[in-house]
Amino acid sequence: MNETLHYYILMIPVLLLSLTFHEVSHGYIAYRLGDMTAKNEGRLTLNPLKHLDPVGTLVMFVAGIGWAKPVPVNPFYFRDQKKGMMLTSVAGPLSNLLLAFVSVFPLEVTIITNYESILAGTGFSFYLYQFLRMLFIININLAVFNLLPIPPLDGSKILSAVLPTETYFRFMQYERYIGLAFLIAIVFLRDGFGQILGFFTTPIAKSMLWVAEKIIGLFI
Repeated sequence: MNETLHYYILMIPVLLLSLTFHEVSHGYIAYRLGDMTAKNEGRLTLNPLKHLDPVGTLVMFVAGIGWAKPVPVNPFYFRDQKKGMMLTSVAGPLSNLLLAFVSVFPLEVTIITNYESILAGTGFSFYLYQFLRMLFIININLAVFNLLPIPPLDGSKILSAVLPTETYFRFMQYERYIGLAFLIAIVFLRDGFGQILGFFTTPIAKSMLWVAEKIIGLFI
């Protein structure tokens, strides 16, 4: 199979699962905190078409990182607006870390039980390994990437709970320009940006792999 076609066949379901889970987590936490906005707009659904952002999805295919269409949140429904906004914003990246952690266990089992097939690059176990590996890596990348304090990422919303209100709104006045500059930087400085992101994602990935190996080692 053509390597590019193989990559996209695996990438599409990984993206649909990861981005959908990310956005539904935002909406669900907001809903539990009293904000019905996402629910009323049909965003508490596992239908990926409700969550995909054209630009964010395109960037994901080009650079391996991206974003979905932000879930609408109205902080005025929260008892504590700053705390509610922070919890709602951090829910997306945490959901991706959870997906990565869940996927690392079948990934490790697949490697241990089908090592020769994976090494040979043949059979169902090889494609299962590729899918689980992609799911693991992409979700860690998504979590760290979305925590960056840059619009329209979740990290910029988390800032609203950390910075004084006046300072935050002054920062968000330049949201469009900051976001555009960031998008250009990702596309044209992909390798350098990947190295910076890897500084944070690599220790997270290694830690999860270490935990999975220790736990699975108790049974295999």
